Amino acid sequence: MKNSLQTFIVAFILNTTLFAQVPNGGFETWTSAGAYSTPDSWSTLNPTTNAMGVYTCTKGTPGSPGSSYLKLTSKTVTGMGVAPGVAVCGTMDPATFQPKSGFAFSQRPQNLTGSWQHMIMGSSQGFVDVQLTKWNTSTHVRDVVATAHQVLSGMAMSWTTFSITLTYVSGNNPDSCIITLSASGSTPTNNDYLWVDNLAFTGSVMGIENKQVLNNFKFFPNPATDKLNIEFNNIRSAAVKIQLVDISGKLVKEINAGEFEGNYKNSINTAEFAKGVYFIKLISGAAIEVKKFIID
Repeated sequence: MKNSLQTFIVAFILNTTLFAQVPNGGFETWTSAGAYSTPDSWSTLNPTTNAMGVYTCTKGTPGSPGSSYLKLTSKTVTGMGVAPGVAVCGTMDPATFQPKSGFAFSQRPQNLTGSWQHMIMGSSQGFVDVQLTKWNTSTHVRDVVATAHQVLSGMAMSWTTFSITLTYVSGNNPDSCIITLSASGSTPTNNDYLWVDNLAFTGSVMGIENKQVLNNFKFFPNPATDKLNIEFNNIRSAAVKIQLVDISGKLVKEINAGEFEGNYKNSINTAEFAKGVYFIKLISGAAIEVKKFIID
């Protein structure tokens, strides 16, 4: 009986520690700035739209569970067009609506879970995005450890639980996490909305399976201006996809290379994309490799 009780206590402590890793994930704590409030540990566009008296982030009550939840609503703002309802756990660039930094985080969770309601009024779908990264002291850039990107499909008119699985591309522990919640995609529509509550990380991934299918994955030049060359070797026959993802997690281009074994070379016209930081995701069967590059 004593051993069982000790086991239960240890398991409870471990799970509680893991589940409590999203700062203010229940959106119970808010700070007033006079005309509006902002959830603690989260960045929103409210300071930017305050001059026009419009707020894309508001406090909803009651929570699910708790006393409050996060309401994100894309709204028309004079001089800005439609401002997206977006919140970043960390800091956000108010000019680009893109995340700049996250919060300290060293766990390897399996899923991001929570409750949501959402409705998309136009064709540009909102999303929930998670990026786990680790600072590389040799290259002085952030290496991707895991990602998750869930596009909002259909509608959820009442509180619905969700679970988004993270994809790990590294066996390292991260040192930072960015969570982005957005009611709209790249072309927001007035009154798109996303309500979120009870965010938590669940489960634990101890390592990453070594699936040696990819070899000599290279891309150049980096930074790229007009063209990005991609080369790799598919060690055994598998279906291959090449994805370009922007810093917000949005898929901007996908190439289905088909199923093959051997060397692969191709180039992508980068002149059609905005300047900034991107990721190349190379998917071969069950193997995934992600690398970072810049369009200048």
